[in-house]
Amino acid sequence: MKQSWETKKLGEVCELYQPKTISSKEMIAGGEFTVFGANGPIGKYNKFNHEEPQLLITCRGATCGFVNISEPKSWINGNAMVVKPIDGSVLNLKFLEYLFRGGIDLSKTITGAAQPQITRQSLAPVLFSYPKSLQEQHRIVAILDDAFAKIDKAKANAEQNLKNAKELFESYLQGVFENKGDDWEEKRLKEISKEFGRGKSKHRPRNFEGLYGGKYPFIQTGDIRNCNHYITEFNQTYNEIGLSQSKLWPSGTICITIAANIAETGVLTFDACFPDSVIGIVVNEKFAQRDFVEYLLQSFKTRIQALSKGSAQANINMGTFENELFPFPKVEEQSVIVQKLNAVSKETKKLEAIYEQKIKDLEELKKSVLQKAFSGEF
Repeated sequence: MKQSWETKKLGEVCELYQPKTISSKEMIAGGEFTVFGANGPIGKYNKFNHEEPQLLITCRGATCGFVNISEPKSWINGNAMVVKPIDGSVLNLKFLEYLFRGGIDLSKTITGAAQPQITRQSLAPVLFSYPKSLQEQHRIVAILDDAFAKIDKAKANAEQNLKNAKELFESYLQGVFENKGDDWEEKRLKEISKEFGRGKSKHRPRNFEGLYGGKYPFIQTGDIRNCNHYITEFNQTYNEIGLSQSKLWPSGTICITIAANIAETGVLTFDACFPDSVIGIVVNEKFAQRDFVEYLLQSFKTRIQALSKGSAQANINMGTFENELFPFPKVEEQSVIVQKLNAVSKETKKLEAIYEQKIKDLEELKKSVLQKAFSGEF
């Protein structure tokens, strides 16, 4: 740390407080002023309680420690802790924001396991260092603003490239089924299946603890949503009681979600049970290739999801899939299509991994830049 820097307790140089909270019912849709919670704008109101922008810290909940700056003339709500320099000639607000992002370890101020929170009492004694010169603070802010703008631009480019890579496969997938051959036949899923039906979970209530903790994997809609074609993990199991009121589907079953996460698909890599919010398909190899069917269902996802819109709880029923006609070429051609789709998927996954890593590296670069700034290396 440079000799020109000073170390103080946060409470010595900043006022720490939580403003009066107004409820969502009190907010006014056409209000003139923005209501700021700790994580950003949350509504409108016809009054403001802060004329100048303020540094805010989320002081409770899962995002505890998140840093934000409010707009001028805004109403700051009570779930935000305001950190206000007592003397603006001593501390620059933007410098203070960067300081909280990289120069102060807020994790040590968080208390409470079930409901994490930061209090004024935990923040006030926190020691931090800053340049005595306001001009020096401005210089560091200017360097950080420039560095972060460049990093954010590079990150935006990487995110766009990641999006393009994902859309590349989706476009290829849609093209396969939009440009189907003249000899493709329209069939219902039941026609190409050995088994086709909803999962079972007869017991009520479904969260009865006596059903769980055994050796039989119990797959839920979230497990299917989070898989990549193949379901290889599970978070819950049934015991013998759970199995008796359900059904064990064989490895290789295609799972389709019809509630919560609509039309997500995945193939079981182990025997498993699942509830009636999931449809199971055991493909008849005489009429269809399993991975072709799973790709086919993926291509119809957007269309099927559209059928669920308009309801309070997104869901579709078994009839949606029972009545829908899907295009099927001969089994031999299905296998060729799967090979091509697998190859394209493999290449796009490589691209996605490259861009995802670049995004992570850029986030790490931000941390490194902040660390250098507040160790006096600038």
